[in-house]
Amino acid sequence: MENQSLKLSVSEFIAITNQTLEYAYPSVDIEGEVASFKVNQGKFVFFDIKDAESSIGCFMMVFALRIPIEDGMKVVIRAVPKLTKWGKFSLTVQSVRPSGEGSLKKSFELLKAKLDKEGLFAPERKRPLPLMPRRVAIISSTGAAGYADFCKILDDRWGGLEVETAHVQVQGEVAPDQMIRALQYFNEQESLPEVIVMIRGGGSADDLACFNDELLVRAVAASRVPVLTGIGHEVDESLVDLAADVAASTPSNAAQLLVPERADIRRRAKQSLRHILSATEASIVATKLQNHQVLERALLRVSDRHARHEQQLSSTVALLQAYDPKGALMRGYAIVRGDMTKGATIDIETKQLVVTAEVQHVRQK
Repeated sequence: MENQSLKLSVSEFIAITNQTLEYAYPSVDIEGEVASFKVNQGKFVFFDIKDAESSIGCFMMVFALRIPIEDGMKVVIRAVPKLTKWGKFSLTVQSVRPSGEGSLKKSFELLKAKLDKEGLFAPERKRPLPLMPRRVAIISSTGAAGYADFCKILDDRWGGLEVETAHVQVQGEVAPDQMIRALQYFNEQESLPEVIVMIRGGGSADDLACFNDELLVRAVAASRVPVLTGIGHEVDESLVDLAADVAASTPSNAAQLLVPERADIRRRAKQSLRHILSATEASIVATKLQNHQVLERALLRVSDRHARHEQQLSSTVALLQAYDPKGALMRGYAIVRGDMTKGATIDIETKQLVVTAEVQHVRQK
């Protein structure tokens, strides 16, 4: 019996083909090199992904492109194969990530230059951490060694903090979106934490690539709450580090930067107390000396004033004594009282006598 072929319209064939592809390949990861990259109308991204023998056209929306790419970069795309209504086979790309050290570095440098030009890494945007925070938010994987190191050092150095942790993945494709949602959650709380700490231990460049996601970097830069990062080892640098207010070299170092050590606080408190006591004693001695000098000057002024008053009094007494009539009598003079006209009666007082006499003769000198 001869097999009968299925008769379909073009649109039906394309629809069935896409259903088959969707069933067989819900999504597929493909590694290759970017070629013919372009962005149309600021919304649509087109490029080819190729290897030494083959090439496939790719399409995606610009908002889904979370890292910068350019021709020649090696990438891994997650995509859905599709036959377009024009009969062209292509890949609808869901995500792109660099592959290999060279592409990771190139993507990093491209995005770093772009965001630096926008001012996201400017020093004047950085905010200081609180000196002694009481409420801290942490974004990390709670099962990671870096998180455990951070918590141990935090408790050993200070302790007693109110800590809230958002458990997220810190590597892989879903990590950036989970960390972005955690940042949004802490920034939307009615009572904001004093600082947000993002923690991730060491790893390969590929493991840490999620911290170079553009949307995550922008979310860190836009945080209402100061952000402290402790990502990777000392040699590792991420764009999230550059956008954060303070970047520690490791998760352990982040704990050291976040809170002081009790012993240091006690030592500084004792030093401050000794300094205060010494300064107080010196101030008391200086005040006593100053008061003594003030008192001496006051006594000297009083003594000088008293001497002047005594001198004035002596002069006044001498003057009064000089004009005292009794003094004149003592020196042999007489005091005459009465009307100095001829025939008038006058009194003449001497040292020992009072004589009453009659004026017999008056002449002008």
